[in-house]
Amino acid sequence: MFKNVRLYRLGRPFGLDADALEARLDERRFRPCGPLETTTMGWSAPLGDGSTALVHAVSGCFLICARKQERLLPSAAVAEALEERVNDLETAEARDVGRAERRRLREQIMAEMLPRAFTRSRRTLLYVDTEAGWLVVDAGSDRQAEDVISLLRETIETLPARPPAPRMEPPKVMTGWLLNGDAPSDFQIGDACELRDVSDTASLIRCRGQDLGSEEILAHLRVGKQVLKLALSWDERLDFVLAEDMSLKRLRVGDALLNEIDDGDLEPAARMDAELAILALQLRELIARLDAIFGLVGDGDAGGTPDPIPQTEPAPAVSVPSSAEPPPWVE
Repeated sequence: MFKNVRLYRLGRPFGLDADALEARLDERRFRPCGPLETTTMGWSAPLGDGSTALVHAVSGCFLICARKQERLLPSAAVAEALEERVNDLETAEARDVGRAERRRLREQIMAEMLPRAFTRSRRTLLYVDTEAGWLVVDAGSDRQAEDVISLLRETIETLPARPPAPRMEPPKVMTGWLLNGDAPSDFQIGDACELRDVSDTASLIRCRGQDLGSEEILAHLRVGKQVLKLALSWDERLDFVLAEDMSLKRLRVGDALLNEIDDGDLEPAARMDAELAILALQLRELIARLDAIFGLVGDGDAGGTPDPIPQTEPAPAVSVPSSAEPPPWVE
């Protein structure tokens, strides 16, 4: 279900039950891009197109899904069409096309090309663990996660959530695990890591399929390199790569846990329900374990007294307006 994990600590109890959250999300339900829109973003059913519910609740967690659609209009295509039109004008009218006229031509070209541009959608799953006080986002980058968090904050009007600020520096802790061989007994070191020289941030070494206890790796650590990312297996339940920002990449549930839901007779919705229940409970325990090691909840970062979310009318659904500038070309 989740391939990546980015954590956000809730500053206070969430304050909405599943029904109230459903009502808020429905005000920002996803709709496709209009002919002249470059991007729209909203909420879709986490269980897929066969469902209409925007919130799936299980084990104290609310699973939701953000969907973003973009029109793919490469800047190179706009630039080429612009140059052709400018050349035609200059040839036909024997004059130079000024900067202001170029801008108008560019806007005109984009208005002509946008309705015919292909669209691409991306779904991002996330869930709120109301019992443990964490927001868990399946995002491979900070930008993707922040887009979703911003949408959720706009939708429910307030969301005091921020990334963990560990008291123990993750690179130093993970470097010690390799250099001293003193990783906690419930964590097994994998075969991949990323090392960086503290005195030269441009010096980066990526290792995969390696024995991380070998003399070659240890030699890099002894001369000052630190571990930025480290492949780990936790208690034979979850495999992942832990990064210095406490995000998890290449997350995979252990075979023993997968066997618990390896039932071909399960309907897709029932299977997803079982997967979420297992994943959420395991991640809840893993996050608590990481908190015990790294101190994820820094001073002054605890939940404190409940401050419920104001029950005002939600903002109307809006989309990102089209711009005169073409959307960035993302591979």
